[in-house]
Amino acid sequence: MTFRIVVDTREKEAYSFSCPVLPCKLQAGDYSVEGFESRLAVERKSLVDFTHTVIHEFSRFAAELTKLSAMDAACIVVEADLDAVLRGRHAESLRGVDPQSLLGASVHISLQHGVPVHWCGSRQAARAFTEAYLRGFIRHIAKHGGVAHV
Repeated sequence: MTFRIVVDTREKEAYSFSCPVLPCKLQAGDYSVEGFESRLAVERKSLVDFTHTVIHEFSRFAAELTKLSAMDAACIVVEADLDAVLRGRHAESLRGVDPQSLLGASVHISLQHGVPVHWCGSRQAARAFTEAYLRGFIRHIAKHGGVAHV
C-alpha cells in the first residue's frame, strides 16, 4: 500500500508533502492518511485562524473537536511560536486578543477535549510536524498490529 496523505478539499492553504497526496473531503481535520481518515487527523491553523476560531467561533469549533477527540490520534498544529505570541510579537495577528487567552484556549482544548495543540513556530515547521505525525501513526499501527494507543 502506498502511503498517501489525504488533504481536505476545503483546505485553502494546503501543504506540499514528500509523498503523494489525495484530495478528499474529510469529516474532521485538514490532513489524514488514506485508509485511516476516521482514525487520524491533523487540523492546521494559522495564528490568525486559530485566534479567530478559539475566541470568536469556539462553539462551532467544539463540534470539530468532538470529532477529533473520537479518533485514535488527532492534533491541532498552529503555525506560530507560542513564546513569541506570549511576548507580544504577533499583536497584529491577534487583533486585540490577550495572548494569555490563546494559551488558556490551548490548555482547555488539550484537557477538555483530549486534542493536543502543537505550537510549531512556523508554517514550514508545522508542515514537517504534520507529515512526521501522520507517518508516525502509521508506523505505530504497523508495529502494534493495527492497535492505536498514541
